[in-house]
Formats: sequence, structure tokens, C-alpha cells
Amino acid sequence: MATYVSMLRGVNVGGAGKVKIGELKRLYESLGLEAVRTYIQSGNLVFRSPIRSAGALSSTLERGILDEFGLDVTVILRTGQELEKLVLRNPFVKATPRETDKMHVTFLSDLPKPQAVAALSLSPGGRDRYEISGKEIFLYCPDGYGRTKLNNNALETKLGVRATTRNWATVTRLLEMARE
Repeated sequence: MATYVSMLRGVNVGGAGKVKIGELKRLYESLGLEAVRTYIQSGNLVFRSPIRSAGALSSTLERGILDEFGLDVTVILRTGQELEKLVLRNPFVKATPRETDKMHVTFLSDLPKPQAVAALSLSPGGRDRYEISGKEIFLYCPDGYGRTKLNNNALETKLGVRATTRNWATVTRLLEMARE
């Protein structure tokens, strides 16, 4: 069985897409997922599944959420191993290890097309920095994520893929949960 981390885009954020995390956990269990655990009220779940295809599993979860709650949301999955590698790849942890509270990771639903990545010309302004690595974008926002131009909507528009962002503390906590 593989361990997965599931991150829902737009659930319980800004008053939209409200779902009680306990109900979400029950849905995941009803779909045959095991050892389902939740982290905070924003659609983060860690679980085990015999399904090895992240695409098939993500589609199953999206359909289940639509059927159960009437919400059309994107479910972005990473295996525990993928999350482990991601944490080691963060270029900003090495450069500014004392400022992890200024770091975020944007998780992309798919690999963006190379031409979209090449054409990405975000001028974040100020001191914000980003680095694209596969299906993740590492963000360093020293003035706060709420002030950056590197938000989900901008990145989705430029890259043509769905995305969801988590702060570094959440990313590392989800990794700890995946290891348990």
C-alpha cells in the first residue's frame, strides 16, 4: 500500500467550499482508503491506498466529493516518497533557513507545458522569489503570502494547470504524518 497526501484546492478557504473535515475523512474511508488522518481544516488528508495510479485515485476522490458535497474541487496528490524528496529540494531552506515561515509550496495538478514554463514571466515585485521544480513551485515571500503576486490564480493562469499552495509548516507536518 502506498501512503498519499491529499490536498484539496479551495476547500474551507475564504468562506467558500465549506466541508467539515470529519465528513471528508468519512468519505475517504467509505472509498476504501485506510489509516485516514486529517490536518487542519483546509483539505489536507494523509492515507494509505492500494491504488497505485495517482491520476485514477485523484479522479475517484474528486467524483466522491462532488457526489457527496456538491463541490467541484481539484484533489492534488503526492506520495509520501514524493513529499520526502520535495522537502529536500526546497532551495530557499538552504538559502534562508531561519525564514521558513516565509516559505510556501504551490502544488501543481500536472506538469506544465515547457513553453508555459519558459514563457512564465512573473515579476513578483519586491523581494518575492520562486523556483519551479517539476510539479511544484517553491515560493519565498518575505513580505507575506497575502501580499505576493505569486498566488494560485496567477500561477494557474500562466501555467495552464490547477494548483494549491501550502505554507512550509504544513508541508513539513504532512511529511511527518506520511512517515508515521
